[in-house]
Amino acid sequence: MIKKVNQPGQISRLTVEGYKSIARCDMELGRINILIGANGAGKSNFIGFFGFLRRILDRQLQITVGQAGGPDAILHFGRKATEALSLKVEIGKDEYYLKIVPTMDNRLFIEMEKVNWPSIPFAIECNGSYESALETHPIFQISPEDTASLMRKWRIFHFHDTSATAHVKQIQNLNDNAFLREDARNLAAFLLRIRDHHREHYLRIVKTIRLVAPFFGDFYLRPTVANPDKIQLEWAEAGRDEPFLASALSDGTLRFICLATLLLQPDEFMPATILIHEPELGLHPYAINVLAGLMKSLSETHQLIVSTQSVELVDCFDAEDLIVVDKRDGASTFKRPHPAELETWLEDYSLGELWKKNLLGGRPGR
Repeated sequence: MIKKVNQPGQISRLTVEGYKSIARCDMELGRINILIGANGAGKSNFIGFFGFLRRILDRQLQITVGQAGGPDAILHFGRKATEALSLKVEIGKDEYYLKIVPTMDNRLFIEMEKVNWPSIPFAIECNGSYESALETHPIFQISPEDTASLMRKWRIFHFHDTSATAHVKQIQNLNDNAFLREDARNLAAFLLRIRDHHREHYLRIVKTIRLVAPFFGDFYLRPTVANPDKIQLEWAEAGRDEPFLASALSDGTLRFICLATLLLQPDEFMPATILIHEPELGLHPYAINVLAGLMKSLSETHQLIVSTQSVELVDCFDAEDLIVVDKRDGASTFKRPHPAELETWLEDYSLGELWKKNLLGGRPGR
């Protein structure tokens, strides 16, 4: 039995047809959703779909289509195989529907957009548009916490880039601190805001980092000397006061700092649903265990959708938390394991070991 969502803005069910490798997906979502599967099975497309939908709600559909290379890059096997992309998102009792079709001039056209929300005494349907009509509809100007606004807060976090040119290591705008950006490019500015206005959360972040990196002392968070409107991530070792730049941190340590900040930030900055792509990259097994503990704790109040290739991370969760992604005949499939069917196996093996043995699915085909 999956852990049911219990907060406003969390997704209870998602139905998608015709998006990239997803011919059809009808999936109930819980508070914890860990996607496992082989490379190319469709995990990234599932996670990426939420970013695609957010851009639609931000009225950036045509820009997104152009950047992708046209409708054929978005529709399942292109427009010859897929006549329309459709979706239904259920957020509590609220429902959002969308149907998109390709046009002769290489764009995507919103044939139907519809909301059915109990908080609104009537259904809203907008047909025939090149961009979403929700943002401009007067009914959605009432509250910043309506369902449309909550959906636009979805962000896909990935902290993979820790190269010398990574944005997280560069000088940042001091006032770019309203929320943590997807690649943590504003990490220093965001941490400064938390330190100055949410001290308890800041101390919890630092303490958690020390669990994984005992040498870590604290952050040096201050405007740059040359420009008081800029800031760069600095830190010091335990017991020392000499500051180092982020480039002195190992890749795994820097990624864990980003993850700890994401998962321990104050609620007022945190989306109701958090999407993370392969958070285990470069982490020590102990750090993965700490990460799993943070994710479990956060799932009591927020929804997590996470893709992973880590056996260690899978071992930290229950079978009902998993979504197994496979690919058959070019189409991604999604299913949850049945705990009762695994009960005998789990007496002798962990979930991760069952995945490695190809008993859960989500492994390269033989």
